[in-house]
Amino acid sequence: MRFTSRKNRNPPTIILVSLIDVLIVLLIFLMVSTTFKQYPALKLALPESTQSKKSGATEANLVVTISKQPPYLFLGTKPVTDDSLEAELAAAVARNPQVTLAIRPDTEAPFGQIVKVMNAAKAARIKSSLSVYIKPAQEKNLLR
Repeated sequence: MRFTSRKNRNPPTIILVSLIDVLIVLLIFLMVSTTFKQYPALKLALPESTQSKKSGATEANLVVTISKQPPYLFLGTKPVTDDSLEAELAAAVARNPQVTLAIRPDTEAPFGQIVKVMNAAKAARIKSSLSVYIKPAQEKNLLR
């Protein structure tokens, strides 16, 4: 005696096309909403110069950033100490003898740190150009 009838039930089908569409829309949304701009780790106030010229500072292979508070020195984005800076620069010169160095100091950075970077560059035998990042001074209009 059977009181209930058994029906052959098929499992529900999953429509893959609409799932793929939803995933593509989510992927496009995430790609559009993500910013790819790199923000610097330090906020620097670069020194101003009225005699500045466009130089090869942007073409430098190595950039040493000097901040006004510890840790003072950064090689690229990696913090370094005074002692390890010379070793890092010497290793870079060993890889490429034509390496260039640019110094990016803060306006209020201790001048002693700038001298230490220049001494480390000379000790590492960096022969090519040594440049400094500066900000061109704003010209003042004197209208009377």
